[in-house]
Amino acid sequence: MNALKIRGWIWFAVLLLLFIGVSYVAFTPKPKIYPDYVTTSPAPTGIKAIYTYLKKEKGVKSWNHSPDLLPKGDNNQMLVMVGPAFTPEKELMQAYKAYMNAGNTILLLQTNPKGMFDLEADFIEKSPSQSKRWHLVKDQNYKTFKAEVNSDVRIRTIKGDELLLSDQYGPIAVKRTFGKGHLIVAITPEWFTNDKLLKKDHLPLSFQLLNRGNPDTILFDEYTHVGENKSSILAVYPMWFLVLIFQGILLVVFWLWYKGKRFGPLLSPREEWVRFSDEGIQAIAAWYLKGRRYQDSLHIQADYVKVLLQERWHIPYHKGWQELTPYFERKWIKIPAHEMKTFLYGLAAILNQEKINKQEYLLWSRKLEELRNEVES
Repeated sequence: MNALKIRGWIWFAVLLLLFIGVSYVAFTPKPKIYPDYVTTSPAPTGIKAIYTYLKKEKGVKSWNHSPDLLPKGDNNQMLVMVGPAFTPEKELMQAYKAYMNAGNTILLLQTNPKGMFDLEADFIEKSPSQSKRWHLVKDQNYKTFKAEVNSDVRIRTIKGDELLLSDQYGPIAVKRTFGKGHLIVAITPEWFTNDKLLKKDHLPLSFQLLNRGNPDTILFDEYTHVGENKSSILAVYPMWFLVLIFQGILLVVFWLWYKGKRFGPLLSPREEWVRFSDEGIQAIAAWYLKGRRYQDSLHIQADYVKVLLQERWHIPYHKGWQELTPYFERKWIKIPAHEMKTFLYGLAAILNQEKINKQEYLLWSRKLEELRNEVES
């Protein structure tokens, strides 16, 4: 009968392993879908290429948290916001502005930045003959570049703005002062994407924007794409691995059940250990502390040490503390004679007082504890 049971379990295990193997082989994961303009995306619309390159060259990190947590001091940082998926609420915009006012820079690349950081934009009309893909872009030094500009708006500048890039229709990139820091806004997030980074003059134009202000650290804002980073275990591990773990847990539970295991706390009778615990001592100590009976507690502690002195060092119990100097000089050789005499006379004086405060009690209680440890060792 036992042999039949064992054989049945072996076949069950074989069938389970066969099922796991078939599930693993037959499972074909769907291609992962990435949001646009995220640093982890290898898709054409992602920005993993430029992020990986910058990470190797200088201090670059991704920022997955709310802007409330951005540094409030002047750290000479640049926060890069490429194609935000939503316009942050007023409180979050104030946090971004505070970050710039402290002396940092935000580089915003948005096709239509109107509504963010009090920016305004004007729509442009293109005739069919002018709607070509490549535009001639000029920088501050009137150097021309060939680049793709898909936006149908141009930035509306105000007094004090620094024009960085423009084309025949108007400003493409502008730098604006915010307190001690700056806002750099451009309407060309496509320049940073994996698909178009190396086309035409997108790469040098991208670096022109990134190098403005010469930041020590560059942060790529992921918060405006995916929100707070709240990855769960279902998002971290592939589904086949989770299925395998679940089946393994079930197998272990069934095996333990078959073996007759029972789960629950291991209880031991209270009378086996309560007499050897320090519950009584703790209760008495708490009573003395709450009643502020510091003098009584100190007398009991000193009396106990005297009993130890008689047992371990053979010092007569009836001797006063001031009379113990010769004995201590022979036994407690780690302490100089003058310190030992000061300790004994001070202890005798504090024990003769009618009332002591908590600070005095803690001081002399600690000193008696040190003496007790020395005697017991």
